Amino acid sequence: ISDAAAELAKASYPFMKQVDWNSDLYWTVPGADPIKWARAIAKIIDMGTAMDMELVKAGCMAHHTAIQDVEYKSDLVCSEARLAETYATIGRMIASVPESKTLDVYAAVSELVDDKVPKYLMSTGSIKEQDAKAAYEALMKFTTVVKANPITACNLPTSISSEGASSISAAADKLASASYPFIKGIDWTDMLYGKTVPGKSVKESLKAVDSMIVMGAKMDGAALKEAAKAHVTAIENMDAKGVLTQEDYKATLAGIGKMVASVDRDSVMKVFDDTSKLVADTGMPQYLFSKQNPSDAMNAYMRFMEFKDTVASYQAGSGYSSSGGGLAFGLVIAALGFIGWVVSHGQFGV
Repeated sequence: ISDAAAELAKASYPFMKQVDWNSDLYWTVPGADPIKWARAIAKIIDMGTAMDMELVKAGCMAHHTAIQDVEYKSDLVCSEARLAETYATIGRMIASVPESKTLDVYAAVSELVDDKVPKYLMSTGSIKEQDAKAAYEALMKFTTVVKANPITACNLPTSISSEGASSISAAADKLASASYPFIKGIDWTDMLYGKTVPGKSVKESLKAVDSMIVMGAKMDGAALKEAAKAHVTAIENMDAKGVLTQEDYKATLAGIGKMVASVDRDSVMKVFDDTSKLVADTGMPQYLFSKQNPSDAMNAYMRFMEFKDTVASYQAGSGYSSSGGGLAFGLVIAALGFIGWVVSHGQFGV
């Protein structure tokens, strides 16, 4: 897979350099049906749960290194060597998954992407058709190598103590009960939640994503799988408006709490700090609050503060203090951010 990845990187590098990675186009969800996309995302997350978690973590770090490589590059294109390593880690992750799950993702996403989208993308940037075709042919060759070299995924035991898991689940139950009215009041069909941060460049957004990726690489693999499976179930059971059941909501909160508890506090706060800088002067938090029932929102927040106290108390070496609301938002942004990365990574892999 590594050899094939090197060949793919060499063949596709001219094409990669022609793509305008600074365009918001690549942060945009094609299509306009959040509910259908959520169901497709469930397939992507489900594929992720079947992956070898150590290979996923290696993929995280390869992406982190590639992002660091473009910090001072205006075109946001990493070196060919970094690209090859990123391809290799993606290949190994996909090789650790049953082919049927990969095909399920392909089918679910293909159904939602208009046939005009690829042609339109070909017309952007300075893309040359012959280079794009060369990249595609190399990708097809790469997929045959990945398929021919399956990897058996390993399932490692969780590092979360039984006491911690029990306490976090109990706290999640209380939070779910108290904040469910808030969840039901959100318009999950609003396309707003599929948009990027207004007025911010791709590079600025990428910095926050990078922090999420690094945090994700430190998560307990078993806890990550549990949370991902809870999200899949929640999406499968959600209603026509995208609202999950209260029981499924509780399970997702418990899963997120255990994931965050398995990561050091500094990594969580790095995500919070970078995300705060991204949205600080945009008015986004205030705008989102204005769209909700203020009473339900504040009640959900207060209960969330209690939940984060429980989660933080089980973080190893956290030196946790219950004061301050920053960690609260850091917890949820970091955890959900990594779930988001898994989603986008799954699409890229296919």
